[in-house]
Amino acid sequence: MASGRRYYAERALLDLRAMDELASMDSPYHRLSPLSKLVMTIVYILITTSFHKYDLTGLLFMVIFPLLGYQFAMIPVSTCFSKLRLLNPLFDRVPVFRIGRITVTSGMVSMITLMLKGVFCLMASFLLMATTQIDDLCRALRRIHCPRVITSLILLTFRYTSVLLDEVSDMTQAYSLRAPGQKGIHISAWGTFLGQLLLRTMDRADALYEAMMLRGFSGEFHYAAGKRSSRYSWAVTLAVCIAAVTARYINIPAFLTSLFI
Repeated sequence: MASGRRYYAERALLDLRAMDELASMDSPYHRLSPLSKLVMTIVYILITTSFHKYDLTGLLFMVIFPLLGYQFAMIPVSTCFSKLRLLNPLFDRVPVFRIGRITVTSGMVSMITLMLKGVFCLMASFLLMATTQIDDLCRALRRIHCPRVITSLILLTFRYTSVLLDEVSDMTQAYSLRAPGQKGIHISAWGTFLGQLLLRTMDRADALYEAMMLRGFSGEFHYAAGKRSSRYSWAVTLAVCIAAVTARYINIPAFLTSLFI
């Protein structure tokens, strides 16, 4: 229904604005410098994805960083979860161990491992976005010499998405007022609807670009001075990186077993 489509457009717009609200909060994790959080997240994702597909026990220790990060950032963990798809338990059927009458195959282990990799990387990425404003994140990307074209695209895409969602919401509401009681947008109006949306967003984009040019835009955004990288920020980053490398290359379950046996 048209009202349902408008509801989802408005909900997406609210979710986008909620990210800005989360990033503007004040917490110990928010107060870390954007560059240190970016480096920490990149290192964590690289190490997490490097685990072997059967190394489930070692991978489980990688959940410590995002869980602690969400606690220090005072953000509910549930806000970052999304749906996952099952992978390959039917193709890799080599038995690993049994739980009662259930045989756990290597395919099941690799499926869980790959799912956890995605979940952990998603949690780390969301934690970075939820504690760092988009301007600070783009500034940190420029400091590690990320091409200015990429940072400009990231910033403009993030900012312009809300404009696009506003246009979709307004057009959907206008259509529903002109076709009361109709379920959804009729298929015969899809082409016109999308065409008008494209034309309206192009007009808005031209207006925004002209406004940017009048304010002296020359191909790169000159970000305002942000937080300086403190010793505290880099100490936290170094500790997280050392812990991630330790979890990756040291068999922690075997090490802990040797301590108590």
